[in-house]
Amino acid sequence: MTIPPPDATPAPDVDDWSRRFLRLHLRRHPVDATFIGIQEHDHELPDVSPAGVDETVDGMRGLLTEDDGDVAPQTAVESPFQALDRKLIRGFLESRIWEYESGHVAANPSALVGDAVFGLMGPLLTRRSEVRQSLEARMRGLPTYFEGARAALEVSRDSSGPVRGSAVPAEWTRRAIRECRGGARFVEEGLDFVDGGAETAPIRAEAAAAFRSFAHFLESEVLPAGSDDVACGAEAFQLYLRKGHFVESADEIAAYARDELERTRAWLESEAIAHGGATPAEVMAGLAHHHPDADGYLRRYRETWEEMRAVALERELVTWPNFPIEYVERPLWARAAAPDLYFLFYRSPPAFHRPDVHRYMVAPLDSNEPEAFLRSNNDSVIKLNHVVHHGGIGHHVQNWHASRSPSLVGRIAAVDCASRIAMFCGGTMAEGWACYATDLMAEAGGLTDLERYAEHHGRVRMCARAIVDVELHHGRMSLDEAAAFYRREAAMSPGAAMGEAVKNSMFPGAALMYLVGTDAIHELRRDLMGVMGDRFVLRDFHDAFLSYGSIPVRLVADEMRRRARVGLPLGAHEAASGPPAWAQDDGTQP
Repeated sequence: MTIPPPDATPAPDVDDWSRRFLRLHLRRHPVDATFIGIQEHDHELPDVSPAGVDETVDGMRGLLTEDDGDVAPQTAVESPFQALDRKLIRGFLESRIWEYESGHVAANPSALVGDAVFGLMGPLLTRRSEVRQSLEARMRGLPTYFEGARAALEVSRDSSGPVRGSAVPAEWTRRAIRECRGGARFVEEGLDFVDGGAETAPIRAEAAAAFRSFAHFLESEVLPAGSDDVACGAEAFQLYLRKGHFVESADEIAAYARDELERTRAWLESEAIAHGGATPAEVMAGLAHHHPDADGYLRRYRETWEEMRAVALERELVTWPNFPIEYVERPLWARAAAPDLYFLFYRSPPAFHRPDVHRYMVAPLDSNEPEAFLRSNNDSVIKLNHVVHHGGIGHHVQNWHASRSPSLVGRIAAVDCASRIAMFCGGTMAEGWACYATDLMAEAGGLTDLERYAEHHGRVRMCARAIVDVELHHGRMSLDEAAAFYRREAAMSPGAAMGEAVKNSMFPGAALMYLVGTDAIHELRRDLMGVMGDRFVLRDFHDAFLSYGSIPVRLVADEMRRRARVGLPLGAHEAASGPPAWAQDDGTQP
């Protein structure tokens, strides 16, 4: 498989074993391949039947056995980043094997429907032309795909995971039913706005029927036997921490998050009056008064983006790439289905074959209730979420740097796929940087006083997510208790609270990566300022940090500390003597 470089950037130096992993992974996960930007599988859907899962697991186990030094000689590693990729891929394979064998993903109806829906939407989201053949091929494959999905849900699995045959967590099934309805609306209504849509009416009718048939199966056969057990268990959770985030103690993370939540909430309460409200809730409600008018709604995104970019350049925070972003209203083909789907405003560009200009798809103005809509999509939401965190110095800048990483995993791990990012190990970097970047813009003077207050409120939610992640998957908190915790501690609405809890339950270890990643970056920055003294330059630090791509913050931090101590260049693209930090041990010891 040829790995195309972005622009004139050299392709990563990938060894044969890692290349075989990528080839196997994309063949067995063709929807992921579409989002990563490898288009040769765009006409395929994954085989999610029990036999297909067994074949996928056998392939992954074969790779692990081949790379096991006790079983077969390990292929010579020619560069530090080849060694890094092998470490990260091994951890990814181990966690994915658990997911398949426990059924936590293989028998998760929402993940199954996600691949079906975004298998169809993927070519439209990643390419601007030549999508019709891919769409038709995948629509034709839906009946077979859902037949395999039914079988996966009917097979009893002998495991300690939460999914045992028909005992699927009920909230996962309810979410999947909604997603099936969204999928049916997409093929029936949304594809009218795509070239050739009218000519594919028979195929679209069959595809819609396949979604509805699967929804009926879920509602009639799976939901009535639903379970309340969503915990992955302590052993599996520890696997995610050690092999994905390269951190050790779940309980220490939860305890730290509780302390930070209390500290941040106390600050919010003490500062409420100074920010114009008797309580934090009143201050946050006041943000809704500051919003664009209907005529200036879409324009406000671009204006805010330009303003934030100017602050970053003036304060020399980071090298800002020449990778334009265009704020557009959500395309017509997505509007009927998007409310029921994991449809992102900002979806990371493909790691390979990325566009020259990336589209950020904002919610279209609600002409029926424009004032309520604009209050919800106020200036603070536009700046903090859609510009700083996602479309500007946060995810978008980080994704550009990641596309140039010397690590294969660093380039692909944080690409948004059907239901989550491509590889779990990219999470602390992707979300940690985006949250840190918002802190950075506040520090640089890019936020108003009220927006800085709102950012502290966002930290409360970040801490709450980390707590729920740990407690839910250790069986110490139920879904209902998690939702109640979000309502009480993070001021979430009932619907948002349950939606967040369900998402946390499906993907263990993914909610705590925001807090873990953000605070690890702050800690690294403080440490390097102490070590380097006058040699520390903020922009150089950020550029060097981002140059490693979407790999765990812990590993990047250890390597940058090693380099700083001996006076070596900090960035991944600069030659450095000595074994890298990730070669010193298994990456989990302090």
